[in-house]
Amino acid sequence: MKRIEMEVSGGCQCGAVRYHATAMLDNSHLCHCRMCQKASGNIFAALVAAPDDALSWTRGKPSVWKSSELVERGFCANCGTPLFFHHLENGRTNLMIGSLDDPNAFPPLANTCTENMVTWFETITGLENTGATETNGADWAAAIRASNNQHPDRDTTSWTVRVREAESY
Repeated sequence: MKRIEMEVSGGCQCGAVRYHATAMLDNSHLCHCRMCQKASGNIFAALVAAPDDALSWTRGKPSVWKSSELVERGFCANCGTPLFFHHLENGRTNLMIGSLDDPNAFPPLANTCTENMVTWFETITGLENTGATETNGADWAAAIRASNNQHPDRDTTSWTVRVREAESY
């Protein structure tokens, strides 16, 4: 894997946890293992690694859960955003590409753990594109914009985090 010196930032949806990296690795990929599927709540986890020595937490700290003896996964305890996959022995932290401020900077280069790939994965690029949110529900999109609690896709000097209210279902 090649180390690329570059500035990258990202964080969770509510803004309670933010990170910054001064280098990244060229390993962007989609992991289809069942642990990544469950941890991301999706059919794959889109990941790209930062060397541990290049990664710092600039606001708050992620909560961590050990999904195995070798792996810990980080997330925001307030909003639940999955943030990373960290193998305890390899010196890098695989960040969730969707948590980056610029997820377009890291197109996936590979699919991994494909024995768990859902059978319909290769059909998703052929799905109908129904357009932008505003096209399909202007009133709904306006209501979301007016009540949006999401942190912007950039670093901020200050941010008021809306604390999660406990709910049960």
